Amino acid sequence: MTEIRLHDTMAREKRVFTPADPSRVTMYVCGPTVYNRAHIGNARPAVLFDVLARLLRHTYGEDALVYARNVTDVDDKIITSAEAEGVDPSVITKRFEDFYLVDMGALGVRPPNIAPKATENVGEMIDMIARLIETGNAYEADGHVLFHVPSDPNYGALGRRDRDAMIAGARVEVASYKKDPADFVLWKPSAPEVIGWDSPWGRGRPGWHIECSAMIERHLGETIDIHGGGLDLIFPHHENEIAQSRCAHHGAPLARYWMHNGFLSMAGAEKMSKSLGNVVTVADLLEQGHKGETLRLALLSAHYRQPLDWSESLIAQSRATLDRLYRVAADAEPGQPAPEVAEAIADDLNTPLALSRLSAIDDPATLKASAALLGFLTDDATSWFQGEGDARIDALITARAEAKKNRDFVEADRIRSELAAEGILLEDGPAGTTWRRA
Repeated sequence: MTEIRLHDTMAREKRVFTPADPSRVTMYVCGPTVYNRAHIGNARPAVLFDVLARLLRHTYGEDALVYARNVTDVDDKIITSAEAEGVDPSVITKRFEDFYLVDMGALGVRPPNIAPKATENVGEMIDMIARLIETGNAYEADGHVLFHVPSDPNYGALGRRDRDAMIAGARVEVASYKKDPADFVLWKPSAPEVIGWDSPWGRGRPGWHIECSAMIERHLGETIDIHGGGLDLIFPHHENEIAQSRCAHHGAPLARYWMHNGFLSMAGAEKMSKSLGNVVTVADLLEQGHKGETLRLALLSAHYRQPLDWSESLIAQSRATLDRLYRVAADAEPGQPAPEVAEAIADDLNTPLALSRLSAIDDPATLKASAALLGFLTDDATSWFQGEGDARIDALITARAEAKKNRDFVEADRIRSELAAEGILLEDGPAGTTWRRA
């Protein structure tokens, strides 16, 4: 069995991964808030943890992994969007959840085993909040329920930052009903026209942080093997998750390993985010003609814990890499993956090393199986290079072949140049001429 080593944010080091139960490996990753199309930065954790899921299934068995990725479908941004359109919030969330699944599917991201929605787990959230009040870790004030941060002496262990510095560096809501500035909302009131649920504290809706703790408890258990998400979630989201889960479970840890991916930015710019307006969506890139597999390779070209600069040159380089791999693999049936590729992935998801080792494989069957660990070479070679096909292009290739046969090389060159101007590259070989899109 391949030894897996993962960088644990809590421990600040790579640790050998040993699941609590090898027959039931549990992983939870923070998923989308469904009010807008996913940008390419949103896709980075989805692709990363898809690779980890593939590795875990390869190592422990296809049915051993229980992978949950939540859907936040109650949120102030969703409510605002619904009000702007004059529709129920469910219309917004259904639309953008469907878009998210289509976009991630185009990038080769397999669906998780479980995709719990916040709105379907409100009862579990209310139950956990009630327990936190009973233990003295939460309190009710002005129709809100808040977690009292000073009640947890271990608060801040994940980020390892001074509490005051954490508060200063985050957008912490200032409210008169808080006992401490760091206290965070578990439950808040809803106006009659706003989505809400009945609770012991009045009609309202859950805060963001409580949903993940409650859904992990319900679907995976008190302590899971791996919890993942973006670097920006360490504080306050994951720090708050840890505190409320630990207090609700009499000190039991929420997760045994914590993993966080680095930011993605437009080359030379800040972190890509909707609030900054410097985003390019997955849908935009696909509509520009880029293949999902190309975008996937670009996302995996840098180590996941490092920042990634997104650019047209990165996409072009990724497409060129896949062109080479498809030429070698052709239409071979997969064999057994190369151990050195699996070992690279198992070393804290070192995808740049895995890709370099992949490029060194010259056996088509081994290459096909090894690439599958990363989610590549999922197409057949003909479809990869020719797409859906084009009768006009085929006719021009036939006309060019006829011109060459008649030694009309001027016409043959004209046809090649015409196609090249459209981004169609011709490749002459013993079996005839094939074409691919540049």
